[in-house]
Amino acid sequence: RESPFCSIHPLVAHQSKHQSTMSSAPKKRTFRKFSYRGVDLENLLDLSNEQLVDLLPARCRRRFSKRGLKRKHMALMKKLTNAKKAATQGEKPEVVKTHLRNMIIVPQMIGSVVGVYNGKVFNSVEVKPEMTGFYLGEFSISYKPVRHGRPGIGATHSSRFIPLK
Repeated sequence: RESPFCSIHPLVAHQSKHQSTMSSAPKKRTFRKFSYRGVDLENLLDLSNEQLVDLLPARCRRRFSKRGLKRKHMALMKKLTNAKKAATQGEKPEVVKTHLRNMIIVPQMIGSVVGVYNGKVFNSVEVKPEMTGFYLGEFSISYKPVRHGRPGIGATHSSRFIPLK
């Protein structure tokens, strides 16, 4: 009697034959189409402000409906659209610097490059569709993360103050 582990299982043998025929043809990559809360990117750009506000999270809804966008925020939007228009096809637009870390990313900003100030330097942020509904400040960290367990001043006995005699 032959052991079942010695022979190749018929399904496994069929898969290996199938893989050898597929490896000769180049595999075409398919990209996942972006949608924000069930709305495609093309449709997202066509929405009115009221319809867009209904899709955003509660904090953003409150900000747009109660207080609206201030003059500085509107000026930033205008600069971003002008930079996008001035850019040639296939190239990234010019960096627009801003201190407005509290600006909510809207679909009209997608594709722009924003220099977000973190208190010291302007960090370049390329706005992607996944960033819709977030604040600009979330992509420009304003502090240096703590590195626990690293020696610093006062961490060793050699760095201790030694009084003069």
